[in-house]
Amino acid sequence: MTTSPLLQDQKPGAARREGRPGIALTVIAACQLMVVLDATIVNIALPHIQDALRFSTTDLTWVVSSYTLTFGGLLLLGGRAGDILGRRRVFMTGILLFTVASLLGGLAQEPWQLLAARVLQGVGGAIASPTSLALITTTFPEGPERNRAFGVFAAVSAGGGAIGLLAGGMLTEWLDWRWVLFVNVPIGVLIAVLTPLYIGESERHSGRFDIAGAVTSTAGMASLVYGFIRAADEGWRDSLTIGSFGAAVVLLLAFGFIESRAKEPITPLRMFADRNRSGTYVIMLSLAAAMFGMFFYIVLFVQNVLGYGPIEAGLAFLPVTVVIALGAGLSQRLLPVLGPKPFMVVGSALAMIGLAWQALISSDSSYVSGVLGPMLVFGFGMGLNFVTLTLTAVSGVAQHEAGAASGLLNTTQQVGGSLGLSILTTVFGTATRDEAEKQIPQFMAESSAEQKAEFARTQQLPAPWGHEVLAQGIATAFIPAAAMAVLALATAWLVIRVRKSDLEALSGSAGPGLG
Repeated sequence: MTTSPLLQDQKPGAARREGRPGIALTVIAACQLMVVLDATIVNIALPHIQDALRFSTTDLTWVVSSYTLTFGGLLLLGGRAGDILGRRRVFMTGILLFTVASLLGGLAQEPWQLLAARVLQGVGGAIASPTSLALITTTFPEGPERNRAFGVFAAVSAGGGAIGLLAGGMLTEWLDWRWVLFVNVPIGVLIAVLTPLYIGESERHSGRFDIAGAVTSTAGMASLVYGFIRAADEGWRDSLTIGSFGAAVVLLLAFGFIESRAKEPITPLRMFADRNRSGTYVIMLSLAAAMFGMFFYIVLFVQNVLGYGPIEAGLAFLPVTVVIALGAGLSQRLLPVLGPKPFMVVGSALAMIGLAWQALISSDSSYVSGVLGPMLVFGFGMGLNFVTLTLTAVSGVAQHEAGAASGLLNTTQQVGGSLGLSILTTVFGTATRDEAEKQIPQFMAESSAEQKAEFARTQQLPAPWGHEVLAQGIATAFIPAAAMAVLALATAWLVIRVRKSDLEALSGSAGPGLG
C-alpha cells in the first residue's frame, strides 16, 4: 500500500486542506459566536422556561448564572489547556462538550437537568473560547491578515449578544424555547467536522494546570451567588444561607493562598499590583454586575408586564446594542486625543443615570419612558467603557502577559455579572414579598371567585395585581444596580491614573484582548 505524496509531505497535526484561511476564520468565528450568543439567547426565553419547568423567579437567575459562573471561572484554565495540550485538540473538545450540553439542556424535563446542562455549556465555552482566539495567532501570519482576522473576531464578539436576543425571540416564538439550545447542536457538529480539515494543530508548550485555583475560585463564587439567591427566598437567618456564605469565605481565602504560592497560577496576583489595572477590574466587575441584572429583569418586564411576545422583546433590545457600538466607536477614535480616564468617568456616570432612571419603573411605564430611554443612556455609557477598559487592562503589561491581563478582564466581567445578578435577586425577592403583602388584600376585595380559586391553586397573583408586584420588585432591584455604577464612577475618578502616552504602545497588545 502506497501513501499519497501529499500526505507524506504533511506535518503531524497539519490541516488536511491547508491554504483556506477564509474557511478557517469562519470556523473560529462561528465558535465564538455560538459561545457569546449563548449568554443572551436564553434571556428572551426565560419566561417560557419558567412556565415550562416551574422555576421561581429567583431560582430562574440560575439559568443565567450557572453558565456565566463556570464560563468565567474556568476561562483562564481553558486558555492554559490550549497552550499545554494543543489548541486544536482543546478547541474541538470544548466544542463537542458545548454541543452535547446544549442537546441535554434542550431535552431537560426538570429544573436541575437544565441547570446541569448550562454548567456543562459553561465548561465547554471556557475551553473553546480562549482557544479560538489563540488559534488566530497560529493560523494567520502576523500583519494585515492577522489584524483582519482579529477584527472579524472582535465584531462577532461584540455583535453576538444582539444576535442572541433576536435569535432567541424568533426561535421561542416560531418553534419552542428548547430550540434556543438545540440550535447549537448542528452548528457545533459542523465546526467539529471542519476544524481538522482547515485548522492545523499548534505547538505544545510545557506548563502546569492550576486545577486547585480554578476549582476553589469557581466553587467560592458559586457559593457566594447561592447565598444571595437563597437569602432572597428563605431570608438571611436560614442555615443554608449562612453556610453558603461561610463556605464562600473559606474557598475564596483558600484560592488566594493557593495563587500566592503556585508556580503557574491561573490568576497571576501580580496583575493587581498596578492601580490602573486593579481599578479597571473593579469598574468592569461593577458595571457587568449591573448590566447582567438589567437585561435579566427588563426581559421579564417587557414580556410579563408590557405583554411583548418573544420576537418583540428581542427587537426591543436592539437599540441598546446600536448605542453600545456608537459609544465604542467614539471612544476608539478619541482615546489617543483625550486618554482613557474621561471615557471611564463619563461612561460610568451615564450608566449610573440610566440605572437610577430604571429604578423609577412601574406597572404603568411605557416602553419608551420605562425601558428604551434609560437603556439608551446606560448602553452609550457602557460603549464608552468597553474599549477603554480593554486597553487600560493591558497598559504597561509585557507582550507575553497581555493575554492573561485581558483574559482576567473577561473573567471579571462574567463572574461580576453572576454576582451582581444574585445581589439584585436578593433585593428583588424581598421587595416582591413586601409588595405582595400589600396587593393580596386588594386582590381579595376586588377579584372574582374564579380568580380567587386560581390564586389558591397557583399562589400567583394575576394582572393587574401581579404586575404591580413584579414592577415594584424590579424597580427596587435597580437601586443596588445604580449603587454598583456609583462604585465604578468613584473608582474611575479616584483610582485611574492612565495618561495618553501610556496607550501608545498598545496597538500590538490590544489585539488578543478583543475576546
